Amino acid sequence: MGLGTHIWQVDPERPAYDELQPAVQVLRGGGLVAFPTETVYGLGADALNPDAVARIFEAKGRPQDNPLIVHVSSREMAYSLMGNSAERPLLDRLARAFWPGPLTLVVTAAARVPRRVTAGLDTVGLRMPSHPVALALIEQLGRPVAAPSANRSGVPSPTSPEHVWEDLKGRIEGIVAGGDCDVGVESTVLDITVTPPLLLRPGGVTPEALADVLGCPVVIDRHARAPASEKEPIGPVRSPGMKYRHYAPRTPILLVEAGDGHVERLREVVGAHQAEGKRVGLLVTDESALALQLDLPTIRMGPKSRPEAIARDLFRNLRAVDKLKVDVVVAEGIDDAGVGLAVMNRLRRAAEARV
Repeated sequence: MGLGTHIWQVDPERPAYDELQPAVQVLRGGGLVAFPTETVYGLGADALNPDAVARIFEAKGRPQDNPLIVHVSSREMAYSLMGNSAERPLLDRLARAFWPGPLTLVVTAAARVPRRVTAGLDTVGLRMPSHPVALALIEQLGRPVAAPSANRSGVPSPTSPEHVWEDLKGRIEGIVAGGDCDVGVESTVLDITVTPPLLLRPGGVTPEALADVLGCPVVIDRHARAPASEKEPIGPVRSPGMKYRHYAPRTPILLVEAGDGHVERLREVVGAHQAEGKRVGLLVTDESALALQLDLPTIRMGPKSRPEAIARDLFRNLRAVDKLKVDVVVAEGIDDAGVGLAVMNRLRRAAEARV
């Protein structure tokens, strides 16, 4: 593309109107702007401009059958994108509890939503982000913003403006630099067009929290726990992050699932690859790093007792994997309760193999 990519520094807590206006004008003109949300940096375009939306797929190298999430700044804006008013009461109930925040609700799409946004489906995912910069940007534009993660497709998602610059400089018009993201994994995606609602992608809102509001256990799509095998056919998907391998560094990752004796299993897998003459690195919890006591390049994910911290730093750590300069990285799985489900969803999709 060869674009000159601007960087606009803004106050992440109280972005000034004038600070955001250059980015707003780019969006209004059909351009692409990366901006911070509480989950990851998003790559935004005017959701109602099909040509602008098409440029998202081009910039990211994103498959055309992977739908986009649309970000809104109010429930009224969300209503304008819904094609079935019967879904409003449930959206309202969940929005009161979790919006603004890291929850995407899949609803029946209104006719005005471009098919490029929905990947030709009759549904669309809607989310109201809580990051002050994201909300202010959408409010000033006065239109919904379609925004997947602001990275090249397949690699770890960006949680800082530096990550966006590494991936998309010269391919988009600008980056609104508003600091690092707090949650670190993308939003939870819940399909409310079906009864009971179906969790399509785990994220910043846990199944347990959703169950408290819904008054019943959440049904979790099987691909939310583990990706489909390459041989398994999978049809159209209503959420990003379900169909393709994602989040993968260039260095192969071997994932050792959590369970009894997994520290010794980590040691065995490391030893087996060292016996083959491979340079091995580790991506493990603080506790396992101490227990293993191996003199290897190591990325510590954080303590097991703080899965939210592991989630926050997960993509930064996955991006750091390639800086270890090793042949293979042995990664540790964690318990998939709470936000651990989102962490394990990403690790399983990033891994070349699970052992």
